Amino acid sequence: MSKPQPLSINRACKPRSSLRIASPRPSPGITFVSRSLQSFSVSGATAKKMSDSGALSSVTNVGGRLEKARIKSTMEQYKKYHGGNEGTRKANAADMVNKYYDLVTRYVEYTWGESFHFASRCKGETFRESIKRHEHFLALQLGLKRGMKVLDVGCGIGGPLREIARFSLTSITGLNNNEYQISRAKELNRLAGFSESCKLVKGNFMDMPFPDNTFDGIYAIEATSYATDLVACYKEICRVLKPGQCFAAYELCLTDHFDPRNEKHQKIKADIELGSGLLDIRTTSQCLEALKLAGFEVVWERDRSLDSEVPWYLPFDAFKLAINNFRSIAIGRCITRSVVSMLEFVGLAPAGSSKVHSFLEKDGDALVEGGRDEIFTPMYFFLARKPLSNS
Repeated sequence: MSKPQPLSINRACKPRSSLRIASPRPSPGITFVSRSLQSFSVSGATAKKMSDSGALSSVTNVGGRLEKARIKSTMEQYKKYHGGNEGTRKANAADMVNKYYDLVTRYVEYTWGESFHFASRCKGETFRESIKRHEHFLALQLGLKRGMKVLDVGCGIGGPLREIARFSLTSITGLNNNEYQISRAKELNRLAGFSESCKLVKGNFMDMPFPDNTFDGIYAIEATSYATDLVACYKEICRVLKPGQCFAAYELCLTDHFDPRNEKHQKIKADIELGSGLLDIRTTSQCLEALKLAGFEVVWERDRSLDSEVPWYLPFDAFKLAINNFRSIAIGRCITRSVVSMLEFVGLAPAGSSKVHSFLEKDGDALVEGGRDEIFTPMYFFLARKPLSNS
């Protein structure tokens, strides 16, 4: 069987040549404040409906299924895990990552969208377009088509799963170990009409509840970076993948520019780990070696942030003024911070909400620094094939 060939990754995206004039609309900042303040004058049922649709999810749904009284203590426990040594973090890894996603899922969904990942971006391309293209790229690399059984490892709330299923006409199974994210993904699948074609399974990707040689293709988007043992994780993925088929992924990684002796680099790394729920960020070479040790044949690999015409970290840059990242720039952050604090003060947001918002802000700043200094990438890509036989 011949090896899959990499598709061109340097294809330029043409900027839009036509100028579309939109009708006047209020700024995102005014809209956000207006939406938030509405909660003071609506009924409980109406407020819940608004919250479920995203308008207030950044504050009223912080914590997912956690009891609202436990948000603050959960935040403190999460930070305590990260403040401990590597052994403590590793021993409590599952609980730590679950607490992280319980705390941030609805906030991230509202501010970022249903696909919890970054993307390379072409000039003239919107953020949403780049996210979809990032996902379509995986489908094309795996050669997905109707009739194939596909696994999304660490599917989040299912944004990429739904987009790739729509694009490739495949049946996709999403695996996730966070109960709240699974329930949220099921609801979004129902609303999008994917309840029958795509199923969701609660489980640990270190010990998956599937027979050997089940899937025709497997992908992971910034998910296996959370594995406590990457070689063991890749071996488990290899086990459930059919011989001759491929696994494609984007990993969160340190680049060759990272210097472990540089205090600034170490601080950026620690801040990203805290703000992103990571145990320890690996290097690209460690990921590559882990694939080989797990038994995969590496077809090709590349840091796809190198192909981004627009910095991948732009949505987090507080000093780049853009309408589509208003919540991330300095004035947008100030407005959001004030609204969150106000809603927490009057009891409409659970105690600890402002702390969650604060540490996510810190994470955003660290991601920008890591991107600017070229020591961190959220899109180290590889395509790897499971051999036809053990030999």
